[in-house]
Amino acid sequence: MSDSPAARLQKLFEGHRLTPTQRRIAHCMVRGAAEVPFLSSVELAELAGVSQPSVTRFAVALGFDGYPALRRHLREVAPAERPGVAREDSYNEYQQAVLGEIENLRQLAAMLADPAPVQEAGRLLAASTPLLVLGLRAASSQARGFAYFASKVHPDVRLLDEGGSMMEDRIDAARYEGATALLCFALPRHPREVVDTLERSRRAGLTVVTVADSAFAPVARHSDLLIPAQVGTGLAFDTACAPMLLGRVLLESMADALPDAQARLEAFDARAAARGLFVE
Repeated sequence: MSDSPAARLQKLFEGHRLTPTQRRIAHCMVRGAAEVPFLSSVELAELAGVSQPSVTRFAVALGFDGYPALRRHLREVAPAERPGVAREDSYNEYQQAVLGEIENLRQLAAMLADPAPVQEAGRLLAASTPLLVLGLRAASSQARGFAYFASKVHPDVRLLDEGGSMMEDRIDAARYEGATALLCFALPRHPREVVDTLERSRRAGLTVVTVADSAFAPVARHSDLLIPAQVGTGLAFDTACAPMLLGRVLLESMADALPDAQARLEAFDARAAARGLFVE
């Protein structure tokens, strides 16, 4: 299990039933795990976009007497020295966005020190035929990319990247044909339709594996296995390098669990060469 400050904070929040506002605070704290222990309740409230009393109630919900007690605890699980701010200020907004994504990737690497969740997800996805891959709005490109590559090693991959009244019919049909799992990419802002679709999918008997920006995302309670990968928020529109890379990691894990994955890849390469599909 990773022992990074973010991972230790994540563990602190696990097992608590948090309100949407409290999940927002928790997500903010995980993102700024090294800096948050040095913030006042007012500063944390501003950073998370909530009220100061909400921060106090959040601390109490975690079992602390108040925010000062929570902050003392955080200083024990975070680095001893506050990271320098001056260096960050020397970068322009574009560089800071890139550096933010690099930090997201570092946190992903730390999380993957324990490969068990990814390996379990790979087994679940490999065993499902057909395999459903869901991603709407901001997450549609992540789902489409996964489905494109997955179809080269998996016999039946079905992409769900458009919502609407037909969604439930397509899920029911896949379930009838033997589907046992659905992979969901869920990124902010989270469409209500994704939450509803996951709820229906689980009722239909599908195991839901989710890649989301946070373990506290709205889709969490409708997922059997959720693996978080943070998005970058330094630009006007979120960036999703870490969720994309996690998708490729899941793809690798799934391929490892498919006995004929290599043979399928070799067959595809042979067909592509015969058709002159790619320019060398």
